[in-house]
Amino acid sequence: MAGPDFDQEIKQLGATMRTIEQVLDVESMQREVAALQEEVAAPDLWDDQANAQRVTGRLSALQGELERFETLRGRIEDLEIMVELAQEEGDADSLAEAVTELGRLHKAVEALEVRTLLNGEYDAREALVTIRAGAGGVDAADFAEMLLRMYSRWAEHHKYPVEVFETSYAEEAGLKSATFAIHGPYTYGTLSVESGTHRLVRISPFDNQGRRQTSFAAVEVVPVLEQTDEIDIPDEEIRVDVFRSGGPGGQSVNTTDSAVRLTHLPTGTVVSCQNEKSQLQNKASAMVVLKAKLLALKKAEEKAELDGLRGDVQASWGDQMRNYVLNPYQIVKDLRTGYEVGNPTPVFDGEIDGFLEAGIRWRRGAEKADAS
Repeated sequence: MAGPDFDQEIKQLGATMRTIEQVLDVESMQREVAALQEEVAAPDLWDDQANAQRVTGRLSALQGELERFETLRGRIEDLEIMVELAQEEGDADSLAEAVTELGRLHKAVEALEVRTLLNGEYDAREALVTIRAGAGGVDAADFAEMLLRMYSRWAEHHKYPVEVFETSYAEEAGLKSATFAIHGPYTYGTLSVESGTHRLVRISPFDNQGRRQTSFAAVEVVPVLEQTDEIDIPDEEIRVDVFRSGGPGGQSVNTTDSAVRLTHLPTGTVVSCQNEKSQLQNKASAMVVLKAKLLALKKAEEKAELDGLRGDVQASWGDQMRNYVLNPYQIVKDLRTGYEVGNPTPVFDGEIDGFLEAGIRWRRGAEKADAS
């Protein structure tokens, strides 16, 4: 069996990397890193802790993205040298190793290429994620907590900081809801395909008769707003309630009325924040979340109006978008893309890039079909 045409394969990988470099605008990312490094070096950086966290988080994420790109480009160059030496010396073992590395590089470049599909208006933004337990009682609350861990682990794998705004604990176990931001470039565009209803099927650990239980959790992903975004909310449209934080925490987090709930009266949108120690900090964080959700609501209304004009009665995203089945067999399957994994354990440990990439490609295909 003939081996791969290394020259052709390596040239193709190089060409794809050059396209990725242009689309990602690597030079612009490098300039931003240099500017952020100057900010980090300023002696008064931590006088404003919120801004310092934003700056350091953004710097870390960008450095990670650049490192990923440069490492991949270096691996392609190393492969070219390896193949050249192996062919000159007739080294069969090195050529076999080169075939294996070539396969790995194709997968890595394809994964990076997915980023070039994220060119929507807000795709480059950071992500604000809300998870809510649905039908299924305590199993649904436990499932919501499993999903929170899954996304937190995904962020950890990619070295993206996670900022938790609110966690509402269920009485017996798990979470009623949680809202958190994942700080990293393009995290909104990447995770936006996770929006929808997630379904878990398993033997319930909370059922003393060991019966199989189906439970649901809803995931909502919206972009984090920037100061330049035009979302003006008059004071008279907001009701502010303060309350004592619940759940694990201790100390001043849940011993004073520091938690804040904001209700946007015209839309009925409610957000809360309880993870900061001061009422002022919680109110500021809750306002960030509220503005992001109102922007998403505005965009959804505009899309619904557009779909109505087109006569489109089918939503782009169905209610139930992914199944996590632990019994009677094991599989995690995305119902939109058909992408599936036979072992749920690494998925719940944050290894969801395959689902994200398949979802992004699926969405691009759907957008092209709508436009045609």
